[in-house]
Amino acid sequence: MTAGCASPGGLLFGAMHHQPMEIGHFGCYSTVMLKRRSRRSPLLNWWMLWRVPVLLLIVMAGWWFLFRPLADGRGWIEISRDFSICGESSDVPSQGCVIDGDTLAIGFGANARRIRLTGFDAPELDGACNAEREAAVRSRQALHDWLANGRFEWNGSDQPPYDQYGRELREVRRIDGDGSTRYLAEDMIAQGLAAESGWNAEPKDWCE
Repeated sequence: MTAGCASPGGLLFGAMHHQPMEIGHFGCYSTVMLKRRSRRSPLLNWWMLWRVPVLLLIVMAGWWFLFRPLADGRGWIEISRDFSICGESSDVPSQGCVIDGDTLAIGFGANARRIRLTGFDAPELDGACNAEREAAVRSRQALHDWLANGRFEWNGSDQPPYDQYGRELREVRRIDGDGSTRYLAEDMIAQGLAAESGWNAEPKDWCE
């Protein structure tokens, strides 16, 4: 038998036991159902509020762990050019030259290409002090030596991004014989001949 509230009114069949009950009981029944729904509402409200951020995090995690490694492996080109130092004579026919510690040039005249190597910042040849200018010369030589050490790869395929100066932006790496990967940026930074670059990188004062 269904318990209810004493109230005058007509009859209404109970939803659960198909027993007649007064219309007044329906108000009590509705109150009970609202209480049951209210017990579920915090979880429902939480999901309605957070479902978009949660779904966004799931998509981002899927990109980072599944699709990013696949995308990272695409667009790399093997380079076997000979690079001299720009402005210096060389007995080896050059297909390009090293401008400074993070910039290359390929070709001459109107068709010349300039490539800004990414992931690091080298000191400037026309730097603010002798210490920076001397470091820039060492950085340029280190880049030349790294490139001359064998074939390497850079990314961007035949459609690289460009910076505001019209330079191609490319990351450089080399796959060693044991299958390990060496990134130019990491080697230059480790030698103290370049500074880290990126949003969170601290600018380096070469004159200190």
